[in-house]
Amino acid sequence: MAEKNKGQVAPPALGGVSLLTVFAVLCLTVFALLSLTTSRAGYRLSEASAQAVEGYYAADYEAQVILARLRAGEWPEGVGFVDDGEQGYVEYTCPISETQELQVRVRLGDRDTDYVVLRWAAAPVGQWSPDESLDLWDGELF
Repeated sequence: MAEKNKGQVAPPALGGVSLLTVFAVLCLTVFALLSLTTSRAGYRLSEASAQAVEGYYAADYEAQVILARLRAGEWPEGVGFVDDGEQGYVEYTCPISETQELQVRVRLGDRDTDYVVLRWAAAPVGQWSPDESLDLWDGELF
């Protein structure tokens, strides 16, 4: 019997090794897809953040220019005066984006160096309206 099997080679045992290799390749593919999705989401977030910062600083520059003109004695268009009983203040807005604006309120003094910034803040544009389209369960069964 020993001479009968002398020329034959036993087939390699590939079952467990093949399954392990397929599982490893599958795991690496899933991790690659997850990292690709994460990097795309990070890119979109960074682009949105860059646009928001760019819009804010453009509005901030425009507001600074209007303030400089006010301090020089000019009265730019879009600037309103509010009399609050004291000295009064001027207020104006500069658009940041479609949904935000920079609201500025400044109390001007007698000289160009006398002024107090009362408000310099980004605020939403328009009115907020709640979404009441959800049908919520009122607690009763059928």
